[in-house]
Amino acid sequence: MLGPVILAASRSDKMRRIVSAAPVTKPVVNRFIPGETVDQVIPIVEDLTRNGLEVTLDVVGEDITAVEQSHAARDAYLQLIERLAELGLGEKAEMSVKLSMFGQALEGGHELALANVRPVVEAAAAIGTTVTLDAEDHTTLDSMFAIHEELREDFPQTGCVIQAYLFRTEADARRLAANGSRVRIVKGAYKEPAEVAYQDKAEIDKAYVRILKILMEGSGYPMIGSHDPRLIAIGQELARTAGRKLDEYEFQMLYGIRSEEHLRLAAEGHRMRVYTAYGTDWYGYFMRRLAEKPANLLFFVRSMITKN
Repeated sequence: MLGPVILAASRSDKMRRIVSAAPVTKPVVNRFIPGETVDQVIPIVEDLTRNGLEVTLDVVGEDITAVEQSHAARDAYLQLIERLAELGLGEKAEMSVKLSMFGQALEGGHELALANVRPVVEAAAAIGTTVTLDAEDHTTLDSMFAIHEELREDFPQTGCVIQAYLFRTEADARRLAANGSRVRIVKGAYKEPAEVAYQDKAEIDKAYVRILKILMEGSGYPMIGSHDPRLIAIGQELARTAGRKLDEYEFQMLYGIRSEEHLRLAAEGHRMRVYTAYGTDWYGYFMRRLAEKPANLLFFVRSMITKN
């Protein structure tokens, strides 16, 4: 019940000010977002990769209001790629991008987002890595999938994200699995109406399994985005049933959540990628992490009570 309330708060300027001003907020945010700059996050990347993990990096930010901000987002990713190249981390670290941050919602947003993300994808390919287009709310997805398809003409390794709670996703999965895409499946973390999305957790879990089965039986590369032990076990079984080798799919989890499980899966020979966000515009990302899992919210509340 609290999930929709928290998601609504993620769009509230008043709640942004309250949460940002709370003394306890920063230490808790650091659990999920380990830095605000490239210099702060690079040591985290080095540490994770030394431990047999791979990384996808997200420069946090969305809902921009000016073209200049979209260019700043592009340049932030280009700076990140330059640093990864210097350190030889291209093969272990990819990027995740939100097209809203690249100007998708502005006037002429589809073309603007494509123009901004293309040089990032090109630069990533030049250092041996790739980019995954994150899924946002359902109104943005047709544009995201069209940009994904166009980018794949020159950079076929470009990935995208699908969300199990949306009714449309099974059809999207069949299309993407058939054309060999890299696809991350997640449950979904935006407030969506009942007309387009499952509202019941059990229904979302069932949809997740159906969609993951489609991906595993297809010709693409599935990326299992989940911290749910049951879904992780089902993913392993579906991979075995589909005859997939350990390097023909991967698990993805968020930085700061179930870190011991990251290491366990890697030790078993699985590809395990840690979604690691950084940057100053952390509020929306942080609030969605709280909404996704009650334990995250309890962790935050408990910290506030302890500090007060």
